[in-house]
Amino acid sequence: MGIILFIVGTIGWHVGMYGMFKKAGLEPWKAFVPFYNTWLIVEKCEIKKTWFWLQLIPIAGQFITIWITIIWVMHFKKVNLIAHTLTVFLPFIYFPYLGFSDKEKWYGKEPLKHYHKPVSREWIDAGVFAIVAATIIRSFVFEAYVIPTGSMEKTLRINDFLFVNKVAYGPRIPQTPLAFPFVHNFLPFSQTAPSYLKWIQLKYDRLPGYTPIKRNDVVVFNFPAGDTIINEIGYGSAVPYYDVLRQVYKGNREALLAEHEILVHPMDKTDNYIKRCVAIAGETIQIKEGLLYVNGEPSQPFKDAQTDYIVKTNGTGFTEEYLKNELNLWLKDDDNLEFSKLSDSTYSLNMRAEDAEKVKKLPFVTSIVRMPVDQPTYPYDTFHNWTTDNFGPLLIPKKGTVITLDPSNINLYKRAIENYEGNKFETVNGKYIINGKETTTYTFKYDYYWMMGDNRHRSQDSRYWGFVPETHVVGKASFIWFSWENGPRFSRIFKFIK
Repeated sequence: MGIILFIVGTIGWHVGMYGMFKKAGLEPWKAFVPFYNTWLIVEKCEIKKTWFWLQLIPIAGQFITIWITIIWVMHFKKVNLIAHTLTVFLPFIYFPYLGFSDKEKWYGKEPLKHYHKPVSREWIDAGVFAIVAATIIRSFVFEAYVIPTGSMEKTLRINDFLFVNKVAYGPRIPQTPLAFPFVHNFLPFSQTAPSYLKWIQLKYDRLPGYTPIKRNDVVVFNFPAGDTIINEIGYGSAVPYYDVLRQVYKGNREALLAEHEILVHPMDKTDNYIKRCVAIAGETIQIKEGLLYVNGEPSQPFKDAQTDYIVKTNGTGFTEEYLKNELNLWLKDDDNLEFSKLSDSTYSLNMRAEDAEKVKKLPFVTSIVRMPVDQPTYPYDTFHNWTTDNFGPLLIPKKGTVITLDPSNINLYKRAIENYEGNKFETVNGKYIINGKETTTYTFKYDYYWMMGDNRHRSQDSRYWGFVPETHVVGKASFIWFSWENGPRFSRIFKFIK
């Protein structure tokens, strides 16, 4: 449904602009050229060119684009609240009306000078309205995101700009409504100062009429293990608090607090992650030798999914041209390096299965094998001893599911029971106490999901921190509207996400 609305909205917006351009004395076909159409609006309305460039800024640029279109509509002598509301929320209907109705025409700036409010006041009013409207749209309809890491390569690439559909799974009521607009959890130009106030905290709820998450959807969600972070440069969600507490301080929280600043985020202000939902509530997952199984059936990796391979050669090396043009690898010297030389004849390549087949056929390649990864994983106990490539089986909790609590599963579900479902959980003399009452069973209140990156060896996902509750789901990644790597990647622009 969200995709259909997006397509209808896009077509209606541009068709309306076609008619409005014609009335304004602009060549109407130019209304269909992305970005150039806004440039012409800025010129025609004599808006400073700086605003055109500022609208290209991710997230904040949404509000600026809305403000520009409101100023544009004002030059059709539409200056009241109703006109502004229609411009923001129903432009795919309102713009065609302005463009093709015989009752409407282009007035330009001159008539606005004689309006009862100064033009400067109208512009300020339009800006305030745009901020409010953009905040509502960003909270409940869609939001722009930029892919920062290679965990979903090559389904989603670093510097893909995408829209996340918040209507798909139901717009979530903000838990923390008092916040600085157009940023997530930190103030602009800061990596440590919170952008929100905790004075008001609302209960989890969603607007009605949504559909549930389907297996293999690409989902944006609040990082579950990001509720507590080390609030210092170099930590945050990149180096999670729980990992540092377990690995460095061996569970000694007091020692960690003595050396680091800790910040506890509300649920909706933890960092946003994007992964593929590989299993939904009620399903059982297992990973054997790196291959994912859902309900006992193998789950085939997606076409653009990547993994690490060890490639041995007869001493002949790979050319940079081949790596970039044939395998489309990211070769920048940073944490996302997809190619590295292990010895004079051995290489590590992070690539798709079909690219591995290409490499296998090269005359100088003597062998190619999938790199095994055996890092310890959730729940990090000696009872399970699961690893990245050998994990499970594990049941994903479903709302209403009743489990019997025992030592074999308590570490798997304790965090969900205590942190995500808001219960007080204790173990006293081997007995389980929930909210002050001894029990041997628990009934889940929410649905849970299992999220994994398509780049399986380079993804911090559910294998390392467990379930994603429905409360943390933000929306469905639907559409790539721009992509950049040393210039626009035109093949990825206006691409739907599968």
